Amino acid sequence: MKIHQIYTDNELRNFNYFIELNNKSAYVIDPWDAKSVTNFISDNCLKLTAIINTHEHWDHVRGNQALVDLHHCEVWAHANGKGKIPGLSRLLLNNETIDIADNVSIEVLDTPGHSHAHLCFIVKVDGNPHCIFSGDILFNAGVGNCHNGGDVLDLYKTIKNKISTLSDEVIVYPGHDYLENNLKFTLDREPSNLLAKKWLDKYKQSDIYTNPLITTIADERNINTFLRLDNKEIINNLPKKIQSEKEVFINLRELRNSW
Repeated sequence: MKIHQIYTDNELRNFNYFIELNNKSAYVIDPWDAKSVTNFISDNCLKLTAIINTHEHWDHVRGNQALVDLHHCEVWAHANGKGKIPGLSRLLLNNETIDIADNVSIEVLDTPGHSHAHLCFIVKVDGNPHCIFSGDILFNAGVGNCHNGGDVLDLYKTIKNKISTLSDEVIVYPGHDYLENNLKFTLDREPSNLLAKKWLDKYKQSDIYTNPLITTIADERNINTFLRLDNKEIINNLPKKIQSEKEVFINLRELRNSW
């Protein structure tokens, strides 16, 4: 199995992903553009088996219908995406496991917050979690917003109960490249975070087209403000006195909205 991370170079900074299996079948996550996806499939002699959508927002599904027409592939997504996700043909269930190869499976997580039709997908190899396609729930060093059909309390619960419990070694593959701004927000809230400073330096020296930076859940615990809700510096830098982790999260999300 190979995971291909493709920066789409659009104004929203979307990533597309391909899961390539040894039998040359492929799955695409949140296709931005049908032409570029088809070119990748053709250039690598692959067969597109299915589109997997993390959620219904237009920038994650805009390539769906043309790809279905060209490749006669399935479209997998949340049941709440019915009528919103083009070509939707398979409704996925929370905690469902889909075997896509002898040693590769996909675990489905129902992850509301950014929208009510949002799923994350954990790819497992030999039964061990390898990576998560986190859509617009978890970004590198940040989390999604709740502007378009989301709910901040749902987002908090998803991050606390599902994302924060993942194993340290799980690689994070988000829907967008917001790493630079997210690191700057982390440093605005927690100026003493030396690891965030190092990651920001690494980002400035990296090439997103040829070698995008990737983080693990262990990295996120160190540089993602929204996974550091008990950090005293973050709490003390909030504009008002707050006690609970939930309140810290909600206030951080509000600050990020206007930051």
